[in-house]
Parts: sequence; structure tokens; C-alpha cells
Amino acid sequence: MTAASLPVIDIAPLFAGGAAQARVAAEIEAACRDTGFFYVAGHGIEPSVMVRLDAASRAFFELPLPEKNKIAMARAGRAWRGFFPVGGELTSGRPDLKEGVYFGTELGADDARVKALVPMHGANLWPDAVPDFKPAVLDFMAQTTRAAHGVMRGVALSLGLDGDYFARTYTADPTVLFRVFHYPPARAPENEGGDGEWGVGEHTDYGLLTLLAQDDCGGLQVKSRAGWIEAPPIAGTLVCNIGDMLDRLTGGFYRSTPHRVRNISGRERLSFPLFFDPSFDAVIEPLPRRDRAFAGACGRCARRQRRALGPGQFARVRGHVWRLSARQGGEGVSGLAARGAVRGGRDFKSFQKMHCHPGS
Repeated sequence: MTAASLPVIDIAPLFAGGAAQARVAAEIEAACRDTGFFYVAGHGIEPSVMVRLDAASRAFFELPLPEKNKIAMARAGRAWRGFFPVGGELTSGRPDLKEGVYFGTELGADDARVKALVPMHGANLWPDAVPDFKPAVLDFMAQTTRAAHGVMRGVALSLGLDGDYFARTYTADPTVLFRVFHYPPARAPENEGGDGEWGVGEHTDYGLLTLLAQDDCGGLQVKSRAGWIEAPPIAGTLVCNIGDMLDRLTGGFYRSTPHRVRNISGRERLSFPLFFDPSFDAVIEPLPRRDRAFAGACGRCARRQRRALGPGQFARVRGHVWRLSARQGGEGVSGLAARGAVRGGRDFKSFQKMHCHPGS
């Protein structure tokens, strides 16, 4: 483990506007070109919301397993929400030492997407035994989604685009996926060469952007250029990392970096990742050639961007299979048709196994 650390970036100017946005954008560019990880301060999430979410989450995970299984994911069908037990998810073929609850944007039965049985759209499952869970989760999701819009404004400016580029093209109605994960204490390796137990093994995030709140246990590790580094909790901040989609959109100019979790604190660790992605039917196209990044990037990065979104390819992004569009000479990627992944005899249970997100 190396002694390097991740930068802390105050994004408050991205909400206030003004000249200070340029400084924040430059800090975001530096972080995204290095590890793609940084801490976010000035995010606007009320401390009381975090306190309520932590308390309600711990109350839920302390319930007996039969009580937690009353909101098991199988009960949500295509909406892809609910509880899974320890070992219920795999990373690189190995069971994760974690349990969790999946949430998404709360949609009623009268929503057109719910009526159409669009995957990953629907109502969340809420435990009757913990009535405080629902308001805490929804408040946190709303405030963290606002923070994600702010970060993406900074990302746009850092790439030489106008600040509203992503909001205008992809995230006006974002796909928001939220998880509450509980990591029991892990056993350390029995010997120096042993691998021990991992809450979640090495992985990258599939989507556009992840914002993570975590308790004070620590355990998140990031694979920097110099080696693995710790990403310990810093009070009042979120951990932000970019996903494979943004890496691909920039041709590797910005980096989606492997990370992993091992809880050796001896305590029960909670983490709260929110995944902020384009709308379900967004058309994903190469970034405009006028952006600063590619004007100053090496030719290899520009070629990678063209190849990454070239015609005839598919980009799998968490729950989505982004299909290339015929627009702009076939270089675009058309909106996620997860329903395409469940056609041809695949049921949604297998779809869940294929596309579940490992965690942080």
C-alpha cells in the first residue's frame, strides 16, 4: 500500500457560478487524468440526512434475515430493487462479503415506463419494520443527485464544453441507482501471500459517475499508478469516481480506475454509493471535437475515443447495453435497451446476475 492520497475538491462554486468554476474544473481535470478518484466537499448534502440514513440502515441490517427477505430483490421483478444477502453478489467469480439494498428513482404504477415494463423502472421496496428508512433514502438520493449534476458541470467545463453539456444531452432525466451496502468484518489473510476476504474484489464502475458516502470504518482502496492506496473517510465529503462510460467517451483521457473493499476495522461497515448515469433512452455520441481535452491530448487518446465508439460495437454499461446509432456516420451509441438484454430467452433474474454492480 502506497502513502499517496486523493485530492479534495470543493464543488460549491459550480452551484454558485462565477470565475471560481474554472479553478474547480482544472482540479477535476487533474484528478480525472490521474486516478479518476477524488473527494467532493461543498456538495450541499445536509449532515442530518446522513445521520438519519446511517441510523435507519443499521436498524435494517440488524433485522433477522427472514424480515429482510420480505423486500428481497425477487419481489421487485424488472424494477431491480430490494435486498440481497451476504454472498448474493459475485465479483470476478468470488462471493462478496457484503449484503445490501438496491434503490432507484421512485416511480408509481401510472408512470409510462412502468406500464411498459421497462427494466430498472418502478417502485422501491421498503421494510415495514424500519419506517424511517424510506424518507432517509429518498432525501439522500435527492440531495446527492443534485451534487452529481454539479460534478458533471465541472467535468463538462474541464473538457472545454459548456457547463450544461451533460445535463442538456444525457442527464436531464438521469438513471439514478442507489445502494446501501453492509460489510461485516473481514478476516485478514492467514499469511503474507494470502488473499483473505474481500467485501468486494477489484472492479471498475460501469457508468458515468459514482458518488459514495461511507461511515468511519474505512476499507476502500484505489489502484493508482503507483499502486494501491487507501481512500479513508474524510468528514463532510463524498468519494467521487468516474466510470467506464466517461473513460470511453474521452478515449481514456479520463480514467476509470479499479478499486476494492476490505473491512478490517473489526466493526460493521456501511457505504452508500449513488450511480449517476444518462437517461435510459439517451443517445450516447462522441464528445464534440472542440473540447479542450482532445485538442491537447495525444493522438493515441483521440484514436481510442474514435475506436471506443466506432460503428458495429457494443458498450455494456452496468444495466445497459448501449447500441451504436447511425447518427454521425455510425459513431454514436444509442440508448440503453436493457430490454434487449432480456429478449431471446433471458429472464430478468439472469439479467440481474449479469449486470449487478459490485459496490464501494
